[in-house]
Amino acid sequence: MLPIDIRPDKLAQEMFDYTRKLGKGMENLLEAGDIATGVSPKQAVYSEDKLVLYRYDSPEDVETKPIPLLVVYALVNRPYMTDIQEDRSTIKGLLATGQDVYLIDWGYPDQADSALTLDDYINGYIDRCVDHLREAHGVEKINILGICQGGTFSLMYASMHPDKVNNLVTMVTLVDFQTPDNLLSSWVQHIDIDLAVDTMGNIPGELMNLAFLSLKPFSLTGQKYVNMVDMIDDPDKAKNFLRMEKWIFDSPDQAGEAYRQFTKDFYQKNGFINGGVFIGDHEIDLKNVTCPVLNIYALQDHLVPPDASKALRPLVGTKDYTELAFPGGHIGIYVSGKAQKEVTPAIGKWLNERS
Repeated sequence: MLPIDIRPDKLAQEMFDYTRKLGKGMENLLEAGDIATGVSPKQAVYSEDKLVLYRYDSPEDVETKPIPLLVVYALVNRPYMTDIQEDRSTIKGLLATGQDVYLIDWGYPDQADSALTLDDYINGYIDRCVDHLREAHGVEKINILGICQGGTFSLMYASMHPDKVNNLVTMVTLVDFQTPDNLLSSWVQHIDIDLAVDTMGNIPGELMNLAFLSLKPFSLTGQKYVNMVDMIDDPDKAKNFLRMEKWIFDSPDQAGEAYRQFTKDFYQKNGFINGGVFIGDHEIDLKNVTCPVLNIYALQDHLVPPDASKALRPLVGTKDYTELAFPGGHIGIYVSGKAQKEVTPAIGKWLNERS
């Protein structure tokens, strides 16, 4: 065993460097100014209640494809993760491949929204956004990219409205909600959801966020801030760190009835696998998903384990099914440099070949 090299001069130098970085970092954080929630130019084209539908400005030097792409994000976080910084933007990457990109911003539900159901979200809000795009572009079907919980919503939508979906991309999307390696699911399966919703109405975003952070407490609440000192002495890295922190803690409340149904039907009853999920008058059957499907998952995802996503293949009714494995985690699939080089170009290429 090698002796530990702790010389006074070396220790003093390390302490000096750490203090210098910390001081410069604090200065950069104080001077960071406003932190943008998304960086790509966009226009609001439709709104309803808390929802706003945005269309992103297409690059002038790229030919825009005729079939629009609707991005459906999760309810539990804010969608600007897809466009969080200039060189780490899923939206920007999709635009570069010629996609005409729209995105649903769900807003912040309050107690007036506590009675909203999954039927309201999927056959109401999503369907009306789809119809807006169909009418605006003069097409019968559109492309959909569903992300995380938004992917689950998109699968249900495509199974109920196959006549309106041309191609479907699901990204880090849970299908089998009860795989053995899903820690969050193992917790949620034993929670009295009825008691929680009946007591609180809407589920507070802070409570949801605490649950997510508790899945990896050391790396997400301790180690991250120790490692932060090595980044924030660079002004650009400091601003990027703040963007990510803002997104992590920008957690909307969850509409109570929709949360009740989603948790019970999927986390507790594993509805895609076992059946029995009704959205309004429709019983969900993924065999009705007959459009081409691209299913993208992350190999180190602690929220959506790969097996939980790969369970989709035998359930859908399409013969045109493709999987893409990304060597990273649930967040890295949006923001890592590797994702910008591999994931968004692959989505664009796959869509263009089928549109």
